[in-house]
Amino acid sequence: MAIAARPASPAAGADPAEDQPALVARNQPLLMVGIMAASLIQVLDTTIANVAIPHMQSSLGATAESVTWVLTSYIIASAVAMPATGWLSDRVGAKRLFIFSVVGFILASMMCGMAQNLGEMVLFRALQGVSGAFIPPLSQSFMLDTSKPSRHPQVMAIWGLGIMIGPILGPILGGWLTESVNWRWVFYVNLPVGAVALAVLLLELPHREAKARKFDLFGFVMLGVALASLQLMLDRGSQLDWFQSAEIWLYAILMGSAAWIAVIHFATGREPLFDTAIFADRNFVIALIFMLVIGVVMFANMALLPPMLQRLFGYGVIDTGIVLMPRGVGVMLSMQLSGLLMRRGFDSRIIVGTGFAIAAYSQWMMAGWSLAADEWHFITTGLVQGLGLGLVFIPLNVTAFSTLPGRLRTDGSSLLNLVRSIGASAGISVTTVLLAKNIQTAHSDIGSHVTSATVNAVDISMVDRYQSAGEAVLSMIDAEVNRQAAMIAYIDDFYLMMWMALAAIPLVFLMRKASPSAGPR
Repeated sequence: MAIAARPASPAAGADPAEDQPALVARNQPLLMVGIMAASLIQVLDTTIANVAIPHMQSSLGATAESVTWVLTSYIIASAVAMPATGWLSDRVGAKRLFIFSVVGFILASMMCGMAQNLGEMVLFRALQGVSGAFIPPLSQSFMLDTSKPSRHPQVMAIWGLGIMIGPILGPILGGWLTESVNWRWVFYVNLPVGAVALAVLLLELPHREAKARKFDLFGFVMLGVALASLQLMLDRGSQLDWFQSAEIWLYAILMGSAAWIAVIHFATGREPLFDTAIFADRNFVIALIFMLVIGVVMFANMALLPPMLQRLFGYGVIDTGIVLMPRGVGVMLSMQLSGLLMRRGFDSRIIVGTGFAIAAYSQWMMAGWSLAADEWHFITTGLVQGLGLGLVFIPLNVTAFSTLPGRLRTDGSSLLNLVRSIGASAGISVTTVLLAKNIQTAHSDIGSHVTSATVNAVDISMVDRYQSAGEAVLSMIDAEVNRQAAMIAYIDDFYLMMWMALAAIPLVFLMRKASPSAGPR
């Protein structure tokens, strides 16, 4: 093979007999198309429905508070179900589970589009979350298992492209469908893509033998309670003023107690939900921490930027999507570059550290924005950030799995995807809370400096003499103070994510250097 013939290739010098896929696919390129189509519809649904929420509220007769359960039910159901991927894969067979998941996701999407009230929508979104929870880890493990170890960087570049691009395209596609057709097409769009994915998987997906494995019901329940409580606390906290509410205290106590019991059980149980050997792999544990940071930096930015562009800069939904699209272009370019660098023998740890440094630099660029920023500021910083995140994703996945035994690959993939999801939820909640708090602080600080001396065109002390005209002037001044305060609060969030990305870089020195073909089979 041409790649293996290169002296600098990781696979060079490896025994060709060992450089073989764990599962043989009849038509691997076609199979990859089917796997990526299934992954794409699942990842899209994490963000595509967000822009349609106001339209759902009026159509389903929901309140502004209750309609958020359309998003919450999906996130909680997906987080709770995902840890069971490894056991279900062994018990019923990975091929059957993958196909059942895609079928369930398609049917649940169709029912979401047909929902007539909020109760039905929440139920169908939960079913969609459960079905979709198994798709990312199974797609990743099948992509690796049907490829030669020497080709893992290329395969992860293709898989990662869909995982990283999907959430970026979600708001754009969702906004266009909502404005051009109907919000129900946010869910119906999954049907044709899902049908193609299902047909390919039925024809080409190789069979992986099922095996007897005892289900750790107690560990699963404890972990499920901890994850559900965490997601509820993060989602409901901003509405209930966080720990001023007894409900939030209840979620926090449940989360802490269940998480502590689950950790003790997994460490001491005979047959825990996750094999303890997976946590003995240093590369994999560090990859979990990196994936948590990626979840925070990537998804928090995606949650902050659209409302900032629409409220402070007056962009429409479609224009917002176009301005943010270069982030996806950057991811696409750097993923291909990182795969090429790994095939050339570059140390994956250096690539990961460089990626985080570039992502941190992009946050520093964003912290320099002002209300005078134009679209080129948003495009260039998005492109730079995409380049950084794309460099991280492939080397991180390849390094994590290269030293992990093949029997633990599905469990490992489910954990990586779960941690990324937790990081996304936590990052969105923390940055949103800090945004609201810092807006109030900045508004108070700026407002204290608004006097007749600082506002040359208006004598503040005499405004009340002009009645309605005076009130209009004060409203204009207050609106501008609000805009400036909001911009300052966004900048504070960008600084926070910059420091998080920088703080993660030293962890690369704790990872072992590993080539894609070096790991145990």
